[in-house]
Amino acid sequence: MIVQELIFYAFSLVMVFAAVAVITVRNPVYAVLFLVLAFFSAAAIWMLLEAEFLAIILVVVYVGAVMVLFLFVVMMLDINLVPLKEGFIRYLPVAAIVAVAMAIELLMVLWSRGRFGVDMFPVPPPHSADYSNTRELGELLYSNYLLPFEVAGVVLLVAIIAAVALTLRTRPGIKVQNPSVQVRTRRDASVRLVKMKSEKPRGA
Repeated sequence: MIVQELIFYAFSLVMVFAAVAVITVRNPVYAVLFLVLAFFSAAAIWMLLEAEFLAIILVVVYVGAVMVLFLFVVMMLDINLVPLKEGFIRYLPVAAIVAVAMAIELLMVLWSRGRFGVDMFPVPPPHSADYSNTRELGELLYSNYLLPFEVAGVVLLVAIIAAVALTLRTRPGIKVQNPSVQVRTRRDASVRLVKMKSEKPRGA
């Protein structure tokens, strides 16, 4: 129990440090790398809770795909950091008040759990050798939470369509393609046959 608590606190401190570094470092590439560290720490905490499937999905999907994409985008774009830092000090008091309020709420929750005799760090009961975390998650997700899962899928689909519709707007001075015109193209309109006499090499 003591070892699990020490590991939990260690990964939690690393995750909090990485999350703070994401919003404080000046280099955006370093910010992305610190976000990867925060995801790894969260995955380790999920492993302590015996949620192996969620931990692997977090590492494979977010760290292996999404964060790599973010890293390539940040490195390819020429980001001007001066406009991004403007107004940071102006919003610092409001951010500090929100952070203190969130910390007080978390401390109140922890204090109430310990006060009413609830174990703050319950150890999951041991499972048999044939226990599958993925199967349990699938059965729970597609039985009790089927409707919220489908609603979330529809919301994500609408968000994707909206993002595509917002980015495909016509801008002046930019060449755009019309697929309906392209598919109606015929050979006579695209290819022109030119007949030329054969040329003799010089000095023949």
